[in-house]
Amino acid sequence: MYSFSIFLTAATLASAQSKGFNYGNLFTNGAPKQQADFENEFNLAKNLPNAPGFNSARLFTMIQGGTPNTPISAIQAALNTDTQLLLGLWASAGPESFNNELAALSAAVQQYGTAFTDKVVGISVGSEDLYRNSPTGIAAKSGPGANPQDLVNYIGQVRNLIAGNALNGKPVGHVDTWNDYVNGSNSAVIANIDFLGVDAYPYYESSKSNAIDNSHQLFEDAFNAVKGVAQGKPVWITETGWPVSGPQSGAAVANVDNAKRYWDETACSLFGNTNFWYFTVQDAVPGTPSPSFGIVGSGGGAPLFDLSCPA
Repeated sequence: MYSFSIFLTAATLASAQSKGFNYGNLFTNGAPKQQADFENEFNLAKNLPNAPGFNSARLFTMIQGGTPNTPISAIQAALNTDTQLLLGLWASAGPESFNNELAALSAAVQQYGTAFTDKVVGISVGSEDLYRNSPTGIAAKSGPGANPQDLVNYIGQVRNLIAGNALNGKPVGHVDTWNDYVNGSNSAVIANIDFLGVDAYPYYESSKSNAIDNSHQLFEDAFNAVKGVAQGKPVWITETGWPVSGPQSGAAVANVDNAKRYWDETACSLFGNTNFWYFTVQDAVPGTPSPSFGIVGSGGGAPLFDLSCPA
């Protein structure tokens, strides 16, 4: 057994219920996904051969692509496929955009009722907003982010909204890169959330010795660093993975064999131990991004590697 498990707290174990993938609301060509597209993806995840049983979807936005604030059609797709949801509200496009996220969230509760809210395992306010607002994110030209006080304000707005509807009591958190959580200037965000969603990719840690041989240790180091600043709150893994193709990043080589090894050593050690959303089931439709993290290729079909875990 990998040593990761010894760092789990009772609070984390109590919430260990979700295994899933991340799902954007657009295809790689920018076209919005529709309900049937989400259903296809959710069913693909649920029926992966030799997989440990994926039952959850992490969303980045509440808004259906191509609309101002219509609730995302992934909700109906989740109801039709019995899929849990980690909701996401995009928080890096300013107050007016966030108001649209709130409007979509409120409308979704009114439209779908408890059939929807019973599927919700948590609500994430933002995704890597602190990273994009950091010197590293700015240097990488990752787009606009949000500062800690913006996020605290948005988190309060979400809490106020759900206090009066069927989402009341659902944990409200934030998703960001591990190193931005350990930055003390962002501690106000941690103080105002119920869970910390962590994105950790050894592949991208090119300033370290990040060959596949060291990947699991780098992941554990990142996880434990966040646990150290989490103020006793649960830490969920919201993104991690290893690319099946793409450029070399430091000592990290993107290929199917290394993706399989990362799956065996890191992903498999997380299943059943914490809420966990892998990146990703399929990211290559209709064009293949670089790097590509999808465990299923653009043509669908069988996974690119065996998803069974070591004994």
